[in-house]
Amino acid sequence: MFLSIDEKAAKWFTNEFEIHTVRMYPQYDGFGEKHKGFSLAFSAESPSNIGFTKEINGINFYVEGNDVWFFEDTETCLSFNEVANEIQINFKDTHCQ
Repeated sequence: MFLSIDEKAAKWFTNEFEIHTVRMYPQYDGFGEKHKGFSLAFSAESPSNIGFTKEINGINFYVEGNDVWFFEDTETCLSFNEVANEIQINFKDTHCQ
């Protein structure tokens, strides 16, 4: 599992939500690029059983242990799309570019 979050994406979380802890998890919604029926979701909550964590610009991004399956064998890349003014998520089998 590898997580890549560019600085502009991290700043977006700070500006939009004024948070310093972000849980990343799979959400069942009927769509999904990586796992059919699931997409990546975020919430501002404290961890209870961390499976993976990464700190970027003072923000702690984490995945609970029971959600690690969604991120295995891939690289999850979060970047900021300036045209859409929102977070862009890409899943890759190799490192993000």
